[in-house]
Amino acid sequence: MSDKPRQVSVSRIIAAPPEKIFAVLSSPAGHVAIDGSGTVKHARDGQPDKLVLGSKFGMDMKMGVPYKTQNTVVEYEENRLIAWQHFGKHRWRYELEPADGGTRVTETFDWSTAFFPKGIELMGYPKKHIPNMEKTLERLDAHVTGR
Repeated sequence: MSDKPRQVSVSRIIAAPPEKIFAVLSSPAGHVAIDGSGTVKHARDGQPDKLVLGSKFGMDMKMGVPYKTQNTVVEYEENRLIAWQHFGKHRWRYELEPADGGTRVTETFDWSTAFFPKGIELMGYPKKHIPNMEKTLERLDAHVTGR
């Protein structure tokens, strides 16, 4: 785990090529399959099959009560990097790099770009997200390797 100013990250080596992992990360439906927080419920109808820079996609969510998000892909490099943000402007980022045994996948919650970063800190989200990100990478690993 790294702890940069207004960023928290977790990494995991997954025994799969980056193309296979990126295919899941760049698909709205893939987010439902791998979400470790339990908040992502469904990709809304009419979503693109594959996300690219500037893509907009909506998700049905639930954290106590149901709600919807509209996200925009704001960072993108095929098979290496994808990040999106919603109205709060904080970002979820995935970086993929070759590693012994497969691909190192790093998930980062970055609230340095948020409208109200102090509010995110006061609600305790940075630390709360770490175990959820670990679960997400575990689920991503199982999804792409069939374990």
